[in-house]
Amino acid sequence: MEFLRKGILTVVVSLLVATSGFAQTAEQMQKAFKQSYASEYKGDYAAAISELQKAYKADSYECNLRMGWLNYSLKKYTVAMDYYQKAIDLKKYSVEARLGYITPANAAKMYDKAYAKYEEILKIDPYNSTANYWVGVNYYSVKKYDVAAKYFELVVNMYPFDYDGNHMLGWTYLYLGKTGEAKILFEKALLYKPDDASAKDGLSKCK
Repeated sequence: MEFLRKGILTVVVSLLVATSGFAQTAEQMQKAFKQSYASEYKGDYAAAISELQKAYKADSYECNLRMGWLNYSLKKYTVAMDYYQKAIDLKKYSVEARLGYITPANAAKMYDKAYAKYEEILKIDPYNSTANYWVGVNYYSVKKYDVAAKYFELVVNMYPFDYDGNHMLGWTYLYLGKTGEAKILFEKALLYKPDDASAKDGLSKCK
């Protein structure tokens, strides 16, 4: 019985130490993030990174996500992409980390990598409007208008007054010979942006 009591006491002490260590780590992380935000608000991204590194953990999704953003802000695009990829590897269904990755990928003109991430997003979230729009743009750019239309249609169905969706679906329908539908879409786009040159041009071609 004495042995059992000692064993229980050891377990309790171990749990208390572990809990204390976890709380201390959480506090350190919160402090590092707070100081990092303060430096970022001043526009000092290098200092913001330095502050975060004090508590950085390679297995922390949040740390990697923020490091991705800060390095992007410093125009260190490939470094930013690496951090965002680490975040993706830690949380394989993360849409936000993939959208984060796309930003520096586009800035670095690595459009193939950005497009691949949009495709990944659609496997996770088939109704993601941002991914649907840009995948549609990709098909539109290679003149696969019938395929592009499906993606733009989904965006317009979810966001009927969205300028980008109406504008691009209008041009897509125009090239598909659906001038009546295109006219309506360009008119909607012009309600959102009354002086938009591209929408006006598209509308003029529907007459």
